[in-house]
Amino acid sequence: MELELRHLRVLCAIADAGSVGRAASELGFSQPAMSTQLRRIERHFGTPLFERTMSGVELTPYGAEVLAQARDVLARADAIGRRPAGSGAAPLRPLRLAATNSPVLSGMVVRLRSRLPDVALTVSSVYPSSEIVQLLEDGAVDAAIAADYPGLELRHSAAVAHRGIVTEPSFVALPARHRLRHSMEVGLADLADSAWFVTPDDGAGWPGVFYAACESAGFTPAAVHEFLGDQLQLQSMIAEGLGVAVVQATLRPISGVVVKPLIGTPLWCRYVLAWRRGSVADEIADTLVGAASSAYRALIAQSPHLRTWATRTWNVARP
Repeated sequence: MELELRHLRVLCAIADAGSVGRAASELGFSQPAMSTQLRRIERHFGTPLFERTMSGVELTPYGAEVLAQARDVLARADAIGRRPAGSGAAPLRPLRLAATNSPVLSGMVVRLRSRLPDVALTVSSVYPSSEIVQLLEDGAVDAAIAADYPGLELRHSAAVAHRGIVTEPSFVALPARHRLRHSMEVGLADLADSAWFVTPDDGAGWPGVFYAACESAGFTPAAVHEFLGDQLQLQSMIAEGLGVAVVQATLRPISGVVVKPLIGTPLWCRYVLAWRRGSVADEIADTLVGAASSAYRALIAQSPHLRTWATRTWNVARP
């Protein structure tokens, strides 16, 4: 079989829908026909691109790599023949996107390149979710990825709307030589004597939810290093044994670091897509949420510790 653009679009549709059946419905195919097409594509690559689950399909690590390349190829193909700015073509619509410290951002932006070809997207990094809300209220940005926590849902005026992308458990990163390195799950109280790397106040409830969880576990952290910076630098310090940290469940550990679930899952974080109602149409908001959700599913495919936890516990994305 010779690989064609239509095959790449099939892969993207299945990944976005998380199900062969839903993708078939969206593309106007029957499910058997879509399944046959997927088998042919996987035979072309010589390895499975998706893992079949009870609820649908998930990308394999290799499938995630193929999908990223497929989206790039489709975006480039869609751009062929597009008239450059200043040549009489209609100007691109601006869309200003702000984002907190979220792993969803890069995959979301890649997907938006092909899904919203007539939009000029600009991205700015804003750590505090409270500041993100203020930027939306002031009309300084149009949409944003923000974070909140169970019981501390994002607050804003009626001028702003938001929808959840995913609610994920918070895990902990330890040095690979840590005494708990072989444990399937780690108790928060077992780390009472550890030094912690903790990110600053995000205006949405962190680090208050962390200290509350520690208090419920019966301890106050022995030492705290406030750190907001490059994830690679943080992991390097953890690998050197300088401390431990609460991390996003999709974090890909470097050599010398292990990522573990916390017993009882005392910490959760929700990522949300927020937008200014007067600036973003409903269909654009739907596209933004869909791209973010698809990006998160790709992250799951690259996070064996999260998939293992989900298999033992319950669905990764909590309502």
